Amino acid sequence: MSLADRSLRGPVLSSSELEALLGDELPLLELLHQAFVVREHSFGRRVQVHVLDNARNARCPEDCGYCSQSAISDAPLDPYEWKRRSEMLENARAAYDLGAYRYCIVASGRGPTRKQTAALAETVRCIKRELPIQVCVSVGLLDEEKARVLKQAGVDRLNHNLNTTAALYPKICTTHTHADRCATLDAARAVGLEQCSGLIMGMGESNADLVEVALDLRERSVASIPLNFLIPIEGNPVQSDGSLNPERCLRALAMLRLANPGAEVRAAGGREGHLGSLEALSLWPANSLFVGGYLTTLGHDALATYRMIRDAGFEVELPDGKVASWAQLGLDEEFRVLGSERILKPDVATEIP
Repeated sequence: MSLADRSLRGPVLSSSELEALLGDELPLLELLHQAFVVREHSFGRRVQVHVLDNARNARCPEDCGYCSQSAISDAPLDPYEWKRRSEMLENARAAYDLGAYRYCIVASGRGPTRKQTAALAETVRCIKRELPIQVCVSVGLLDEEKARVLKQAGVDRLNHNLNTTAALYPKICTTHTHADRCATLDAARAVGLEQCSGLIMGMGESNADLVEVALDLRERSVASIPLNFLIPIEGNPVQSDGSLNPERCLRALAMLRLANPGAEVRAAGGREGHLGSLEALSLWPANSLFVGGYLTTLGHDALATYRMIRDAGFEVELPDGKVASWAQLGLDEEFRVLGSERILKPDVATEIP
């Protein structure tokens, strides 16, 4: 029985089997094919594009060592408080016009106050009244009361990444615990919010650690799993451990897909730099991407991302469930072919000696 069959029909792949996928025993292209069979079963060739909005920047009291907005980072950021409602509505409209399936509101801080939660809820209501776009929020630690306020306002999904295992968590953050993060996910589930939770590679984790998080997310029935590849931002205490290369990143995406066949798997922060020329292969296991960059770092713009999706043979899914035309996304319908005048030709002798 193939890996894809096991993933889709069982018996489920064990932790040791999943860990083996991160080694070199199975050729990478075969692994990606098995992951694609599972991806196609659940999502076809569709790709959901997400746009992040950094709604509140820096001044965070937490000491997450991988984050440039944390209290212990020396990254040269310009802090600002919560964006105005009108600005976030405008940004949501721009994301929708861009072809984004989901608009993601992210705010630095340990977690919002009741007043901030209420204000964010009203912003989401305004967005939902005007735009048929999915809304995800990532605002730190939440209890059920605050999660319910957001759910009632129309928030579709709550993001709160586990990032790594419980055992490794104290090495990257001490101001809150892995259990605190789990409690936020539990609050989201309790009020009916979809859970979005993933991890960061490149912080000293082993293959077994990656699998442990993947299985934890499976046990929690997390709907959306972003895999972030640590971006080495100058000034952050936690820097890349040197383990990230295109093949390892792709193997991790494939492992996540096979471990979580029905979940949305996202090639998230750092994909551009760490996957390099193999970036398009991330679409074989993953069915969603960010465009336009991340909270404090740049990424590929929408046109470059759409061109990659098109050239790889995939298609962009809109919030209404339809597939976007390439012209609608700013690309020509047909592939461009270089004219002969663009081909470099060496000098050719006109006479045979």
